[in-house]
Amino acid sequence: MRPPSFWANPPDRPGWQSRMLAPLAAIWALSTRRRIARGTGYRAGVPVICVGNISVGGTGKTPTVISLVERLGAATHVVARGYGGTEKGPLRVDERRHSADDVGDEPLLISAFAPTWVARDRAAAVRAAEAAGARVIVMDDGMQNPSVARDLNIVVVDAATGFGNGRVMPAGPLREPVAAGFARAGLVLSIGDQDAQERFRRMWGDTISVPQAKGSLEVLPTGMDWKGLRVLAFAGIGRPEKFFVTLRNLGAEVVRAEALDDHQRLGDALIARLERDARSLSAQLVTTEKDAVRLPSTSRQGVLTLPVRLAMDDDAALNATLAGLRVAPPI
Repeated sequence: MRPPSFWANPPDRPGWQSRMLAPLAAIWALSTRRRIARGTGYRAGVPVICVGNISVGGTGKTPTVISLVERLGAATHVVARGYGGTEKGPLRVDERRHSADDVGDEPLLISAFAPTWVARDRAAAVRAAEAAGARVIVMDDGMQNPSVARDLNIVVVDAATGFGNGRVMPAGPLREPVAAGFARAGLVLSIGDQDAQERFRRMWGDTISVPQAKGSLEVLPTGMDWKGLRVLAFAGIGRPEKFFVTLRNLGAEVVRAEALDDHQRLGDALIARLERDARSLSAQLVTTEKDAVRLPSTSRQGVLTLPVRLAMDDDAALNATLAGLRVAPPI
């Protein structure tokens, strides 16, 4: 589902749709506040870091989680909500055995970098990670879920879109008001290029009352020469447009850009249609890492993947925050 266009209106100029939906937004905000206020949840015996967001859609949480586990090193485990069979209890993701339908695309991708646990009951997953020897636990999302006490909440935000019109769903893209989210945050990480960072500073800088770090998503060098390559690009992520722009900036000729729903299942019929279209356009199929793990195994060889990683502009704020939790990166 693509977000409605009025969510992108400036905070000081809300559209009529936002104003009309304001009563429902107030109910949503109240419900979220009450859920968070239920208690601090299970307190783990090891530091728990939540990588979350205030707004819906793609903000860069998955690259941030991967960057954190690489930074923190061995004995860092990840806990995620997951999908599929996770209602049966905590499950350690095995990228050789499980599919995205079993555990979700993001946990499957992250499991290549760190032991990853999925469960509908996040507290149960945290307990399982502790029992397996985790010394630090990184939660992928769940900032508005009170079932686990966190030592640090990192709010990840797409610098290009910021917090949209600043309103709570359905009147805007927010899961909760900005001030309420920042009140529980220990660090804000804005992700985007220099122009996006400057726009974010102008629009939202005055609201940030906690340390801020900045980063950008950079293409992982693979030796692939994208210049002049005709591609049919498809992506089912929060903001597929970012992926298409990245390909164009690399010099690829994007003859078709297919924006799918976030986490959309890549069934046989859809893949067959994309393959036919690519052949008719004399184009190469290309997608994101997160989409690639949802591909049927029989289709993966014919689809190129564009991997990206989080690059920090300045590590000082993040390192200082982690040091305060005694989970500083290993030397």
